[in-house]
Amino acid sequence: MVNLRDVEFAPEMIAAAALLLAALGEWLHSRRVARIAHLAFGPTRKPALWARCAPHLRVLAAVAAAWGFATLLAIEPKRYSTEGKDATGEPEGRIVLVLDVSPSMRLVDAGPEKKDSRMERARRLMESFFDRAPIDQNTVSVIAVYNGAKPVVVDTRDIEVIRNILGDLPMHFAFDAGKTRLLDGLEEAAKLAHPWPPRSTTLILLSDGDSVPTSGMPRMPPSIRSVLVVGVGDPKSGKFIDGRHSRQEVAMLKQIAARLGGAFHDGNEKQLASDLIAAAMGREDETVFERLTRREYALIALSAGAALLALLPLLLHAFGASWRPGVETRPSFLRRAAAAAPRKFSTRLRAPAPDAHPVDVA
Repeated sequence: MVNLRDVEFAPEMIAAAALLLAALGEWLHSRRVARIAHLAFGPTRKPALWARCAPHLRVLAAVAAAWGFATLLAIEPKRYSTEGKDATGEPEGRIVLVLDVSPSMRLVDAGPEKKDSRMERARRLMESFFDRAPIDQNTVSVIAVYNGAKPVVVDTRDIEVIRNILGDLPMHFAFDAGKTRLLDGLEEAAKLAHPWPPRSTTLILLSDGDSVPTSGMPRMPPSIRSVLVVGVGDPKSGKFIDGRHSRQEVAMLKQIAARLGGAFHDGNEKQLASDLIAAAMGREDETVFERLTRREYALIALSAGAALLALLPLLLHAFGASWRPGVETRPSFLRRAAAAAPRKFSTRLRAPAPDAHPVDVA
């Protein structure tokens, strides 16, 4: 047995062989049909106009089905697991999540009903993000930031690890008590993403805000494709913690997004929009056909070819020719009128005239 993955252009060669065999079969079939055309199509010896394309459609359907089936055998199958793709190999993209783990993120004033903690709201936002983003094609890194910054996980494909980090993991105990320094987290993200390929990484900052100095904003490396700043917490009333009033600093977060050339989203009540996620992942300029891979094209070709091969015999039987042997083609009312005409004529001949005189035969 030949492994199709070891042969270059194996699906294309199989499709070419199917083309030759199908064309030869249709040529032999057309010669046989020509001998009995008067039996199949009536006195005109010709099928319906659309049916004359049936041989070409059968050939194209056989080629499409052969190429799609061979391609699915040749390419690497798509595997679904908790780790997305295989644990080996270079990912197509990366996501760096800078997560604010300060004690203020545990205050309960987030969500549409203001009954969720800010960290819980951040987890729900990222759950929605992972459901709509092509997460199986990316690895995720998490950097915790409070009074400093520390990488928690780097280049993981296991989404359950990210869910655990976004849960009730008390990561603020890993830092000394103090003020939140978001710029440290951004600087750590820039160092982490520096050796990665250009425009391959999406940077997401999740925080309730912090005072940002006028200078010292780290410069993002070429690997950072886009920056998305997401705010959580009530931007109006807020809560008191450590002797100060804590609320979502919308102005500060917008300033960070503007200085990094990214976008800001107030996630306290609304989920991330789909177009915002597409823009962050660098997919807003892609058409539907550009997002399809070789596997999807093979599935489309196989499905279309098999469906056409299955439906063509039924369509040809029902609409292949207008001639129906042994079936009266005149309308039903004409048949009834023709059947009733002889009976009326004979009755009229047998009925006596109303003014006729009796004849004496004596």
